[in-house]
Amino acid sequence: MSRIWAGIDSGKAHRHSVALEGQGRKLLSRRVANDEPDLLQLIGDVLALADGDEVTWAIDMTGGEPALLLTLLIAHGQEVLYIPGRTVNRASDGYRGEGKTDARDANVIADQARIRRDLRPIRAGDEAAVELKLLTGRRSDLVEDRTRTVNRLRGTLLGMFPALERALDLANTGPLVLLTGHQSPAAIRRAGVTRLTKWLTNRRVRNAKALAATAIEAADRQHTSVTGETTIARLVHTLAGEVIALNERIAEIDKLIECRFREHELAEIIQSVPGIGAVLGAEFLAAVGGSLDEFASPDALAAFAGVAPAPRDSGKVSGNHHRPQAYHRRLQRVFYTSAMVSIRCDPNSRKFYDRKRVEGKRHVQAVLALARRRVNVIWALIRDRRCYRVIPPVTTTA
Repeated sequence: MSRIWAGIDSGKAHRHSVALEGQGRKLLSRRVANDEPDLLQLIGDVLALADGDEVTWAIDMTGGEPALLLTLLIAHGQEVLYIPGRTVNRASDGYRGEGKTDARDANVIADQARIRRDLRPIRAGDEAAVELKLLTGRRSDLVEDRTRTVNRLRGTLLGMFPALERALDLANTGPLVLLTGHQSPAAIRRAGVTRLTKWLTNRRVRNAKALAATAIEAADRQHTSVTGETTIARLVHTLAGEVIALNERIAEIDKLIECRFREHELAEIIQSVPGIGAVLGAEFLAAVGGSLDEFASPDALAAFAGVAPAPRDSGKVSGNHHRPQAYHRRLQRVFYTSAMVSIRCDPNSRKFYDRKRVEGKRHVQAVLALARRRVNVIWALIRDRRCYRVIPPVTTTA
């Protein structure tokens, strides 16, 4: 049976689609708007060209802009493959011409889908996995915004009051509350320890007395006002308020993530693994699409997560391994972060980590080895539908 290969280059307002027959001859090349009627027309025309033959679609994005198109294709029972944009970019060098157009990219996508057999299929994820992907993506955006704002706050405060910037831990709420009311050395000295402690206590700051003493001690080290101090103090006040607001929004979305995660059928199994909480568990489910059906073995999952080393041998050089370049960054973060946490709270993980250190592995290498081992553990737990136990169950023979 012959097959048609349709490649789609994604864009915000429009898509370009190219359809090729089995020998690579172009059957269709069209630019369509990102609207449901136009997309349905494209799907119908390609299926008409197939005239009963199989059609395989390939696209360079899996979420966001092409969400409507992917939904329509899956609803029509079409096979859809994902080809990363980096792969398309590199493969383009092997085709004639040097221009860069949407039509050329769509042709490369279709042709690569025609000749390659290692592309991952795109399947409809369950509703919970889709929602967790959206929520965890939003949380990542908020965390990045908070990091940028905290860095700006540190830089601004450093230009006016270096001693206070050095003394405060802006990852905690108390110092941020302090900066919303008192920013300059003179203002903190005028308040004094007693009034500053009372002011912080009224705003429910923990360890208010110790924080007030730290601020007064920093203020006593600087009696010189820098140029523009009034404006800098106003900026510090604004940035501190922004960080507090971002913390509150992150806390709210964490509650949403936890509630949605606990409704998933695998939540109890995943969260039983030491080092994996609601947020990391939600990121795991979002990355794998709610199940491990797409992965034939733990090795495939480890390669997808980037915790399996890739060989780099050439000539007489052998046994040289390096970190893979194509892998799921967030899923790697799940395994690596949970491995770091499990070293402190799980005796089995600690024993494995210590053994790798004795073997001569550096800290990062030992943690990566533990992360790779945890892939096998999670795989087995989900396969057997059982929770993790620190002491393995004892099996008795009849």
